[in-house]
Amino acid sequence: MMESKFRQTIEFIRELYKSPDKFIPLHAPVFNGNEKKYLTDCIDTTFVSSVGQYVDKFEQMMADYTGAKYAVGVINGTAALHIALMLADVGTKDEVITQPVSFIATTNAIKYTGAQPVFIDIEMDTLGLSADKLESFLKEHTTEGNDGYRYNKNTKKRVKACVPMHTFGHPCRIDQIKTVCEKYNVTLIEDAAESIGSLYKGKHTGTFGDMGIFSFNGNKTITTGGGGMLVTDNTLLAKKAKHLTTQAKVPHQWEYIHDEIGYNYRLINVCAALGVAQLENIENIIENKRETAKLYSNFFATSDIKFFSEPEYARSNFWLSLILMKDKTQRDAFLKETNENGIMTRPIWKLHYKLPMFEDSETYFTENSEHIEKIAVNIPSGIRNNNS
Repeated sequence: MMESKFRQTIEFIRELYKSPDKFIPLHAPVFNGNEKKYLTDCIDTTFVSSVGQYVDKFEQMMADYTGAKYAVGVINGTAALHIALMLADVGTKDEVITQPVSFIATTNAIKYTGAQPVFIDIEMDTLGLSADKLESFLKEHTTEGNDGYRYNKNTKKRVKACVPMHTFGHPCRIDQIKTVCEKYNVTLIEDAAESIGSLYKGKHTGTFGDMGIFSFNGNKTITTGGGGMLVTDNTLLAKKAKHLTTQAKVPHQWEYIHDEIGYNYRLINVCAALGVAQLENIENIIENKRETAKLYSNFFATSDIKFFSEPEYARSNFWLSLILMKDKTQRDAFLKETNENGIMTRPIWKLHYKLPMFEDSETYFTENSEHIEKIAVNIPSGIRNNNS
């Protein structure tokens, strides 16, 4: 009976993507706008590196689209998060709160600064950081120092920042998280890498915190091949971000002057040209993906497999569609049968505190994370053609 259900699911996905026998990836990019036109123009101008009109245009378009005052383009989302943490003055004597359910880049970027991650559980209905458990940790396990910051009672480290993620494009309860962070003087940086086009109570993800970051990797909702963006409403942070990501070079007509340690993180014009074309078509892309999610939701409505829907008061971009199985045994059987039949499916990431490089990190309230790791599966979520 279980195998029959899986066969029905495989047949449904093949019908959904009009692919009776070909391999169906999890999420592949689609270029059906002005991508070739803008790339050709970029090449013709010879401005293919970090200087060019498309970098500036893409930044302005992202600021306009998200509602942020400033957007700074960088080479990938991980670099954006690294710079955001540096701008938040995170260092080797600090801790940064995040969730154990996330792509590895979230925690890696924290470690780039020398800080220690602190993992706090997610909510089951958003897959994002739990505001209640965040406050419980800060209230019960930290104390206020003379400088106004919170310090971990166990490690004695300063709790400087918090990085929640909008998992698979589903907005977490970011307003509640923001309230907690403001109460305890913790800098809020949103990992919106997966959630371009996602709204929480009508406001774009990435714009609630002091800073937010986005990714345009090849498998994202829109792509620049490789690219990322830092957004903020703070003029000084935006200016500093651009300075640091361009090797901290001081403007001069001919001299090479650098006034601090900088990074070769600037977004390049070729990638930005792709981004401009993709962003022009963003609402059509999200409408397509939301329609796919609706079809999945209807299909699984009578199944013992649950389709994960968008949280209340939110509009999700449904970057990767997610289903929840009964248990790990069913999950593993589903993964095996779908992949053997040319349907790419994947479990969610291994919880970060179980990885060897983070196993000594502080970890609190993990029951939801432990449960979701065992039962969650991503299924094909790419853009379907107009005839689908």
